[in-house]
Amino acid sequence: MNPLLDFSGLPRFDQIQPSHVDEAITVLIDQCHQTLEQVIQHNHEPSWENFVWPLEKVNEELSRAWGQVSHLNSVVNTPELRDAYNRNLPIVTEYWAKLAQNLALYEGFKQLRSGKGFDSLSTVRQKIIHNELRDFRLGGAELSDKDKQLFLQLENDLAEAAAKFEQNLLDTMNEYTYQVTDHAMLSGLPKDVIKTAQDLAASKDKEGYLFTLHAPSYIPVMQYAQSRELREALYYAYATRASELGKPQWDNTHLISSILKWRADQAQLLGFKHYAELSLESKMAKSAEEVMTFLRQLASKAKPYAQQDWQDLVVFAQEQCAIDELMPWDVAYVSEKLRVARYDFSDLEVKNYFPEDKVLEGLFRVIHTLYGLTVVADNAPVWHKDVKFYSLLNQHQQRVGQFYIDLYARPGKRGGAWMDEAITRRRRGHDFAIPVAYLTCNFSAPVGDKPATFTHDEVITLFHEFGHGLHHLLTEVDDLSVSGIHGVEWDAVELPSQFMENFCWEWHVLRDMTRHVDTGESLPQELFQRMTQAKNFQSGMQTVRQIEFALFDMQIHCGLLADQSPLNVLSQIREEVAVVQPPHWHRFPNSFSHIFAGGYAAGYYSYKWAEVLSADAYSLFEENGGLNTTIGHRFREEILSRGGSRPALDSFVAFRGREPTIDALLRHNGMV
Repeated sequence: MNPLLDFSGLPRFDQIQPSHVDEAITVLIDQCHQTLEQVIQHNHEPSWENFVWPLEKVNEELSRAWGQVSHLNSVVNTPELRDAYNRNLPIVTEYWAKLAQNLALYEGFKQLRSGKGFDSLSTVRQKIIHNELRDFRLGGAELSDKDKQLFLQLENDLAEAAAKFEQNLLDTMNEYTYQVTDHAMLSGLPKDVIKTAQDLAASKDKEGYLFTLHAPSYIPVMQYAQSRELREALYYAYATRASELGKPQWDNTHLISSILKWRADQAQLLGFKHYAELSLESKMAKSAEEVMTFLRQLASKAKPYAQQDWQDLVVFAQEQCAIDELMPWDVAYVSEKLRVARYDFSDLEVKNYFPEDKVLEGLFRVIHTLYGLTVVADNAPVWHKDVKFYSLLNQHQQRVGQFYIDLYARPGKRGGAWMDEAITRRRRGHDFAIPVAYLTCNFSAPVGDKPATFTHDEVITLFHEFGHGLHHLLTEVDDLSVSGIHGVEWDAVELPSQFMENFCWEWHVLRDMTRHVDTGESLPQELFQRMTQAKNFQSGMQTVRQIEFALFDMQIHCGLLADQSPLNVLSQIREEVAVVQPPHWHRFPNSFSHIFAGGYAAGYYSYKWAEVLSADAYSLFEENGGLNTTIGHRFREEILSRGGSRPALDSFVAFRGREPTIDALLRHNGMV
C-alpha cells in the first residue's frame, strides 16, 4: 500500500518515496471531488454530520499526506523529491483555491448560519461557520466566473513562486563553500567549528577547511573569527543569497516583483485597497495604519537605545579592536568582544554548559511543572537518524500528544527553526485523533565523542518552537477547523512561543538544565547573573532591526512607494528607524522567506505584536515568583487549550484579567 494513503497511525517516513507522491495526490484529490459532489446534495438541509464532517475527513487526509510531502521536501530535500513536490503543488493549490470558491458549498454554510439549528450549535461550531463564510469571501466565492478563473491562476502562480523562492535560497546555501588553507585565518574560531570545517573539506577531497552559510558554520565565523577577510567573504555571500549577484537561475529578484504584483491583483479583485488590507481581515490588528503606528511608537522608544548601542560599538571597535571604520561584517565580532569585556563571559563559555540531553531534560521539566505533563521517549518511523520522537502523557499516563524533534543542520534541510503539524486533534463521532507535531531547528550536530551543545540563544529558540508545539498539542478543541493553531489570528500565534522563552531566564530553571561538557558542573549562579545583566545587551539594535523588517513588509504590501523597487523602500525605512546601514549590495529581500515563501506576508509585525501579549502574560508569573503550577494550568486552560475557538483577545483577557499593555515588553527589553 502507498504509505501516503495510510492514515491509520503515524506517518510511515521509513517507507515514503518520491514515486509515491503522484499516485497519492491523484487518489486523494479524486476522493475529495467525489465527496464534494455528495455533500453539495445536502446544501439545502445541511447538518454537521451530512455536510461538514464528510468533506472535513477527505480534506484532512489530503492535508496530512501533502503535509508529509512538504515536510520531507523541507528537511531531506532531494532532486527527485523536489520534482515530485513541484509537479503536484499546482494540483493541490488548485483544489484548495477552487474549494474556497465553490458557491454550492458557500450556500451550504449560509444555510447552516441561517438555519433554525444554528443557535443550538456550540459556540465553537458557530465560530467555525463564521470563519468559513469569511474565508469563502476572501477566497473569491462571490466573484464572477471570469474573475474566479483569474483569482485561481493567481493562487497557483503565487504557490509556485513561493516554492521557487525557497528552493533558490536552499540551493544557494547548499552550493556555497569558502575554502581556507591558511591556518592563521582560523584564529579565534571554536574547536568544534574548525573540526566540522575540516571534516567537510575531507569529505569533498579538498585541502584545509570548508565553511558554509548554514548557521552552525556562518554564525561562529561572524562572531569569533579574527580574520576580517574571512568574515567579509562569508558576510557578502550571505547578504547576496539568491540575488542577481549570484547564479542567474537562483535569483529571487523577479519573483519578489511578481509575488507583490499578484498579491495586489488578488486584493483588488476582492475589493480591498491593497494586499495588507486583505491580510489583516483575519488578524487581531484592524488596519495597516494601526500596525504602522504601533511599530513607529515602538521604534521611537527603542531608537535612542539603539543609537547608544551603536555608538558603544563604534568606540569599542576603535579603542580595543583597531577597527577605525566599523563595517557590517565586524558587528557580530566586535559585539562579542564588547560583551566579554563588559560582562566577562562569552557565548562560547556558556555553550559548554548546555549539552543537548540536559537542555531537553530541563525543557521537559518546565512542561511538567507548568502543565502536569510528562514527556517520554517513544518510537516512530523517522526521516533521518538524528530525529527523536516523544509522547506527552497526562497525570493519568494517557497520551495527549506526540512530537518529533529534528535539531541539527545538514545539507538538504532548509534553514531556520519552525513547528509544523503532522496530525491535528479532532473528533468525529467515535473517531478521535491526538495531535502530533514536528519541531525543527538547525543547531550544530555533535562533533567526535562529545554531545551537541547549544548556545543560550539556541536554547531560547528551542523553547520558542516548543511553545508553538504546545499550542498545537494541548488543544482541547475537538473540531478540526479551530483545533490547535487552526483559526488563531496570525498576529497572536506567536504568543505561546514567545511566552516560553521567558523561562530560559529563570535561575531555578536554567540551573537544572546545565552540565559542563568537560567538568560536569552546573552553571554557576555568578555566571548566570552576568548573563542576566547582559540580557538586554544591544536590545535597542535588535528591536529596531525587527521593526525595520516589519515596516518593510507592511509598506510593500500596502503599495506604498510602489513606483520604487523593494530595495529603495527598504532603504527609506532604514533611514527612518535603523542605526546599522548595510552596504549597497546587500540583498535582504531576496532571502526574506517569512513574507515571500511563508505565512507572514503583511504579518511580520506579528512578532512584535505578539511579544506585547507574551510579555504581559508572563508578567503574571513574575508577580507570583516565576514558574508557577497554578498559573501554568490557567495559561493552558485559557490560551493553549482554546485553539482558535474564540478570539485571541478574549483568551488573553480571560487569562490576564484585562487587555494587554506594552509596559512589560518595554521593561523586559530594558527600555524603561
